[in-house]
Amino acid sequence: MITHHVQDADNTIEPAKSQLDDLRGACGFVPAAVGLMVDSPALINTYLSAFGHFQDEGTFTADERQVLLLSNAVANRSEWAVAFYTLQALTEGVEPSVVEAIRQGMLPRNRRLAALSAFTQSVIELRGQVDEVELAAFQAAGFTSEQVLEVITGVAISAMTNYIANIARPPLEDAALPHSWNARELVGF
Repeated sequence: MITHHVQDADNTIEPAKSQLDDLRGACGFVPAAVGLMVDSPALINTYLSAFGHFQDEGTFTADERQVLLLSNAVANRSEWAVAFYTLQALTEGVEPSVVEAIRQGMLPRNRRLAALSAFTQSVIELRGQVDEVELAAFQAAGFTSEQVLEVITGVAISAMTNYIANIARPPLEDAALPHSWNARELVGF
């Protein structure tokens, strides 16, 4: 475990201060995994830039982005990230049954979201070496070739939060506590 402490907008310096203020405004708190990144300007700046592009310039809907991020957290067995992205998904209006299926390592019943979750997890587990059958299944659900690249973006972003949370094991924020998760809950893995 690393010994860095979680920083928030109140105890850090610019330029991270304004970025963390923005996060606190959006989430109601500074996510612990992001607060841990502040000790590395390269990491925090890369993460915030990449996430901004993913959210603002990507073609996935809010539901799809949350399914992708939650699927990443489950595939990476990141207990902090699963709790956090569960909170975010439910806040964004993702159906609770979709969230619960992913948390249990299963696919949602919604065909499109199931294809997104399955493809995302395959990209992680196969380290990008997905085959034509997996690509075809993803595209048969209505996703484009460009969205294959957006999945890679989401996987990279999630790796940053998931891995730092796995290494540092930050405590859950109060808002995420009801969504705590243990990797042993996985059914389909």
